[in-house]
Amino acid sequence: MRNTTPMTIAKTGYIIISAILILGGILMIAAPDTSAEIICRAAGITAAIFGAVKLVSYFSKDLFRLAFQFDLAEGILLMVLGVTMAITPDIFIGLFGIILGTVILADGLFKIQTAIDAKLFGVSKWWLILAAALLASAAGFLLIIDPLDGASAAILFAGISMLADGILNLVTVITAVKIIKNQRPDSEDTIVVNAVHYTH
Repeated sequence: MRNTTPMTIAKTGYIIISAILILGGILMIAAPDTSAEIICRAAGITAAIFGAVKLVSYFSKDLFRLAFQFDLAEGILLMVLGVTMAITPDIFIGLFGIILGTVILADGLFKIQTAIDAKLFGVSKWWLILAAALLASAAGFLLIIDPLDGASAAILFAGISMLADGILNLVTVITAVKIIKNQRPDSEDTIVVNAVHYTH
């Protein structure tokens, strides 16, 4: 039997980070006049931690291989970007909206693919992932184009985008990650059999 501890750590980490993103998004929406430097540093630290969680998640080999399938590249990118933003926020303040929006848009687009794969795999609530992914993608796109002028408006859009991305990741990990205590070592047949068992 395979050790499920890495999968449990990955799922728990995803849930915690998703909650932090949701809380951070709500705080930014409630207080859009917060210092851009503070927000940039906080976002950098969160991104670096989330990147580490994504790397653990990618190598945890969950049952369906759906929720974490893009997390290797995303994890490395978030760690590098997050550390840089936390150390040198002044460089990123002017580009914060574009960078955050691009990251969230990319995450949303990747999760659209995850939703499609989940549907093909027989996951009954695949549409929740799709709905959240479309919402996050739209929020990320609006953050990039910044239709409203002003720093407060940019922070407001950033908060909405973070909130949407937090919801997206929370929905994805709850819906598409299945941990079975007696899961056997990897094989294509085992994955298919377990998938059929899960969906029925």
